[in-house]
Amino acid sequence: MKIERHPDNPIVVPGGYEWRKVTVFNPAVIIDNGKFYMIERTAGSLTPCKNFLGLLESEDGVHFKHVKDEPIVTPDMLGFPYGSVQDPRIVKIEDTFYLNYALRPCAMNYYPTGRGVPERSIPEYPDGWGEQEGHWLTRSSILTSKNLVDWEFLTDTTPLEINDRDNILFPEKINGKYVLLRRPEEYVGEAYGTEKAGMWITYSDDLIHWEEPKLLAKGENPAWECRKIGGSTPPVKTDRGWLVLYHGVDDEIVYRVGAMLLDLDNPEKIIARTRNFIMEPETYYEKFGFQIPNVIFPTGNVVKDGLLYIYYGVTDTAIALATVPLEELVDYILNEPEN
Repeated sequence: MKIERHPDNPIVVPGGYEWRKVTVFNPAVIIDNGKFYMIERTAGSLTPCKNFLGLLESEDGVHFKHVKDEPIVTPDMLGFPYGSVQDPRIVKIEDTFYLNYALRPCAMNYYPTGRGVPERSIPEYPDGWGEQEGHWLTRSSILTSKNLVDWEFLTDTTPLEINDRDNILFPEKINGKYVLLRRPEEYVGEAYGTEKAGMWITYSDDLIHWEEPKLLAKGENPAWECRKIGGSTPPVKTDRGWLVLYHGVDDEIVYRVGAMLLDLDNPEKIIARTRNFIMEPETYYEKFGFQIPNVIFPTGNVVKDGLLYIYYGVTDTAIALATVPLEELVDYILNEPEN
């Protein structure tokens, strides 16, 4: 399986504005009216690492420029002035854009170590912020917009007493219901059917009230996903199933990418899943960065002229692009060689 990295990688890098001068990574991407739009996760500092969301646009999906010189979403807008808004994923259903995001009410300090995980410390915040355990849990929520610039809070998609990330909406209803992927960190153990954090799926009639989630997939390949797995990019509808890219993490904190196909009418059913990863850190920008080395983390994908554009964060530092013919990838998932 050959996935082509773009020769201009990384295609989006930090700088330009104070709120993105340190890092940009893990973007949401969508094509609307023939134009590519990217919502980037950014930070102007690592101490604390308060994250914002900025909006860029592109005619070709490679060369992006900012639509606005200020963030479109900040923790302050969401009622958390010391928080951090992270890892957007975007879909459009009918005439409305839906943005999944993760939010931590308080931002951490990060100190790079080069060993795979940065050192962390808790800043001192006023007014009692940071003093409750819940201030350090990551919740997931949805914003809505008609124009990609002005966003309104819709709902939290996860309980506030647990850590839950990688919430991703399907781009259309299935059997009359909205469908959502989740990755609840605390849903581990015999009662949950998995010993490590896995991917879960849930349904809703109205996007507000969600059914109890069901375990969709857990780590099955110890060589590269023994620590945890989670959804990466919004599902892509193909004639042979929903294509879902996911990330796997090993004990050395190396992030790689796998893929699966889910049944079009029953997305709880996995038609096929890669045993081996389809991407791993190879280039210098995927192995070395400001924060965490050896990270490939896709959060956006779009299809144009039969080509799947995969947008991914690298080392929590910059944004890169890889492409692969969509049908070739689907064929590979369904017919993966034994070795």
